[in-house]
Amino acid sequence: MKIAIFILLFAAVALQAGSDELKSQIERLVDKGEFRAAQTLMRQGIAGRPRLDPLQRLWLKFEIERLDRIRKDFTKSRTEVVQEIKRFLPKVTESDLLRWEAEKSLEYMVIDGEKKYFQWAVNNLFRINSRLKAIKTEKQPPSPATGYDRLADLDAIVRSTASTDQKWVHPVRPTITYTLTVPANTIPAGEILRCWLPFPKEVPPRQTDIDLIETHPKTYILSDSQEPVHRSIYFEQITKAGKETVFRVSFSFTSHATRTSIDADNVSPVESTPKLEPYLQERPPHIVFTPELRRLSQEIVGDEKNPYRIAQKLFQWIDDHIPWASAREYSTFENISDYVYRNRHADCGMQTIFFITLCRLNGIPARWQSGWYFEPGDWTMHDWGEIYFYPYGWVPMDVTYGLQNAKRPEVKWFYLSGMDAYRWIVNSDYSEKFYPAKIHERSETIDFQRGEVEWRGGNLYFDQWEYEFKVELEP
Repeated sequence: MKIAIFILLFAAVALQAGSDELKSQIERLVDKGEFRAAQTLMRQGIAGRPRLDPLQRLWLKFEIERLDRIRKDFTKSRTEVVQEIKRFLPKVTESDLLRWEAEKSLEYMVIDGEKKYFQWAVNNLFRINSRLKAIKTEKQPPSPATGYDRLADLDAIVRSTASTDQKWVHPVRPTITYTLTVPANTIPAGEILRCWLPFPKEVPPRQTDIDLIETHPKTYILSDSQEPVHRSIYFEQITKAGKETVFRVSFSFTSHATRTSIDADNVSPVESTPKLEPYLQERPPHIVFTPELRRLSQEIVGDEKNPYRIAQKLFQWIDDHIPWASAREYSTFENISDYVYRNRHADCGMQTIFFITLCRLNGIPARWQSGWYFEPGDWTMHDWGEIYFYPYGWVPMDVTYGLQNAKRPEVKWFYLSGMDAYRWIVNSDYSEKFYPAKIHERSETIDFQRGEVEWRGGNLYFDQWEYEFKVELEP
């Protein structure tokens, strides 16, 4: 009996050792950009190891998919990139390209021996590089304003919250219609498509009075707003030959602007409690207190001990040093905060995760929030968050909107303790669960704004369907 147990234990250790070695081999190939070889090795690992640990099997399957997703984001050749740059800088040279690549402002990867550039690499170059940004702005001035004056709106919010005891002011009531369309013949006819569309969370008193107006199809499952899940409305439809499959939802809600006036001298460090502890911790793989981030934090914060002033320093440093730039799909990143540290640019969700990481590292509770913004004449997906200052509690923050170009400090620092009303809150955390549960891998492993679609044959990635967002604001 003892011999049999020893044999089983030895076999288990050997299997684990083999799995660890396989993972190391795959990671070495991926680091060298040898995607095809890595994917071949992963497929062989799945097929040739029937007793492979289930978590290892899931990792291998998703890693194969992740590399395919990276390929879809890195599509531009050097010739295409040079042609795009010449629109604004006709005399671009080879040394220019090499310098920008070394500076991480012209993003590329070597994939299977070929240098491929991120599909939005040139657009980002003219955002990240201040000299090039000025050149582009001169040749292609920004589009005319939409009529919404953000500074005037923020100033009015500040005045309203300062003159009364009311923190929740200037409500707006949008009616949103969100549509997801799967083109005809994407999957075989007669199959069941499963679809999750974003839906507003109940976040009283900030987001309230949610009314579901209409859906297509009529039958749906609405997830619980208070459960730790992505807030979604779920549908199923049977596909028909030659016809697209459409999922649609219309709803309205009331959104309030808010601002808390923070007196830094009144702010004290928090003591960890069961409710705050999750928002003070690391959360691998994207919120990790690496040695590099600890050193950066020390450089930014110095000897400051006041939590609000620490948050101000972190907020301003990101505003000054991490410009907004289009990002590849989040599911392709291994550690977002580390990527932001090394590349010094990010989109809204990555800036938010980076800020959350630095706040938690300094003992300041911070958490995620996301959905869409819908300023008059302009709307898109967006990520922001909340930060906790004792004794004020949780307040909104938006490090992407950052410091405002305003003389009044209350307006300048508005987005470190306030929020405009033009937000649709879908998520109160990232990488949450879906209800009903998703069977196959997610298209978006962190956020949930565009929707998710699958069938029994697998997940449908973003390039296999289309979405449309429409908003009407009550006058």
